[in-house]
Amino acid sequence: MSASTEVTERHRLSIGLTVRHCMTLTGRNLLHLKAHPGTLIGFAVVQPLMVIALLVYVFGGAISGSTEDYLQYALPGLIVQMTVFSVLAFGTGLNEDIANGVFDRLRSLPIARIAPLVGHLVGNTLQIVAGMVMLLLVGMAQGFDIRTGLLATIGALALATVFATGLAWLSMLVGLVAKTATTVHLFSGVLMFPLTFGSNVFVKTDTMPGWLATWADVNPISHVTSALRGLMTEGSVGTSVWWTLGWTVAMTAVFAPLAIQAYRRRV
Repeated sequence: MSASTEVTERHRLSIGLTVRHCMTLTGRNLLHLKAHPGTLIGFAVVQPLMVIALLVYVFGGAISGSTEDYLQYALPGLIVQMTVFSVLAFGTGLNEDIANGVFDRLRSLPIARIAPLVGHLVGNTLQIVAGMVMLLLVGMAQGFDIRTGLLATIGALALATVFATGLAWLSMLVGLVAKTATTVHLFSGVLMFPLTFGSNVFVKTDTMPGWLATWADVNPISHVTSALRGLMTEGSVGTSVWWTLGWTVAMTAVFAPLAIQAYRRRV
């Protein structure tokens, strides 16, 4: 075997081990749910029921005159809202793990240095996917009608997941540079309200004042919500899918290198 071949084999082994380490730590992240089943029940069952009960049945009649019609309009947006809220919590969990010494203990093991960060990202993303599916199922049980077919709906959830991974890099960056989890939580709260409420998640943008409608029309949350509505109920997505993918690429390109650099400095 030549020297170049040996280098190639070592490189392949390194990539394979890195992937395996990342998946192992993804499993570790998911095992938290087994140790704390109340978290899973609250996130996957109680939260979807509360979201639909409070936002659809309390405000739906006043907004659209019919809770059934409002559920049809709002549920794709509620899936996006739940996704954004959950993603912005990534940073808090990451900050707490680092502060509690979890990452220090992992670093002492013979594993890829990036594996804890990737395991955190993938594990939490899988939990978000489970939450989206449960919210959709609860909505369907309440009368939400998917009018475009199974494949389009799977595409909608996949698109929301892809968008979540892009936004997750921002959340993790904040979690890595902030001194305390409280700071991360406050930042997330300040960020999530203009993103979700200043969008078309709950109402159409043409009902808003001009200055707010301008912001809502360029808001990435509006784009992903419009994409999900088109893929689930309307059958027409326009340019919203491309805008969503563009925002995802932009957030990943900007925040992923910064988050990885901050991670290397922090741990």
